[in-house]
Amino acid sequence: MKDLIIGVSGINAIDNPGPGIGVARSLKEDPELNVKIVGLAYDAMEPGIFMDWVVDKSFILPYPSGSGDAFIERLLYIKKSYGLDCVIPNLDAELPIYIKCAQPLADHGIRTFLPGMEQFKLRGKDRLVDIACKISISLPRTKVVNSVDGLQKAIEDIGLPVMVKGSFYKAYKCHTVGEAISHYHDLVAEWGYPIIVQQVVTGDEMNVVGLGDGEGNSLGLVGIKKLSITALGKIWTGVTVKNDKMLRAVAEFIREFKWRGPFELECIVSGDEVFLIEINPRFPAWSYFATGVGINLPSRLVRRAFGMPVSPLPDYEAGKLFIRYTYELVTDMVAFQKIVTRGEAP
Repeated sequence: MKDLIIGVSGINAIDNPGPGIGVARSLKEDPELNVKIVGLAYDAMEPGIFMDWVVDKSFILPYPSGSGDAFIERLLYIKKSYGLDCVIPNLDAELPIYIKCAQPLADHGIRTFLPGMEQFKLRGKDRLVDIACKISISLPRTKVVNSVDGLQKAIEDIGLPVMVKGSFYKAYKCHTVGEAISHYHDLVAEWGYPIIVQQVVTGDEMNVVGLGDGEGNSLGLVGIKKLSITALGKIWTGVTVKNDKMLRAVAEFIREFKWRGPFELECIVSGDEVFLIEINPRFPAWSYFATGVGINLPSRLVRRAFGMPVSPLPDYEAGKLFIRYTYELVTDMVAFQKIVTRGEAP
């Protein structure tokens, strides 16, 4: 079998890491897949560019915006000049363009394995009420607002402290009305309406990474409990868990919405109650943890995308520990000079 050339974005392995390096490592560790990894970067200082034992070739992409014509043209250039059989996008901002252009890319021999646009919209925080109801778990008391008056009324109904969230990105815990109004204006300026006001719930932070086949079936799930996080909210240590109610809800999410591709559900578990907090329509930064406990989701994605055999649904063991660590890479300036001057390296 010839090498499959897989494009992977989110190779910014920094203090706020992207998922890409974990995805690339997972693909490299499937002994039956012959893959070359193309790192799709947005900045010349993304560490993945210089990790040549994981990433075989890197290209700088234009930021995904507008119609995405320049973005797609760059991918077609990569296809022609180096080869590109499949792309696994790992950043939220990219997904709308990849979803919109999935068929044109496929026509040029570049496969993806992504949710449709209606599925993608489910990650909006204003949609979580309906989703939580359909998969039989709870949601913190939530109000969707479009004005400062609405914000103040929501705070009166819910009670302080509250979480004030953008529809898709960013969330702030607010202890006063003034603090909430300030963050409300910041979120509106950056992301627009609506704004979500949500009850603060306490408990164990648990997440699930999964992969759906688009027909209502799971291609694999792993649940974790966060033990420690960084100042930016990224998991630093965690442990695999098997919370039955949470895992049943995730399986129902895949069935109910026929999810296609990777995803992460973020939850808070308090006693017997599971609260849905967020849905991310991509691999999370910690997804290599799943590979480490025997469920290689990126490999299973590629196999499904190419119609290759996928092994029976695997299981994992609870109580496995995940520890993130820092690492210093020493290299010369050649790769940096090439990526800056030519937009590709090595």
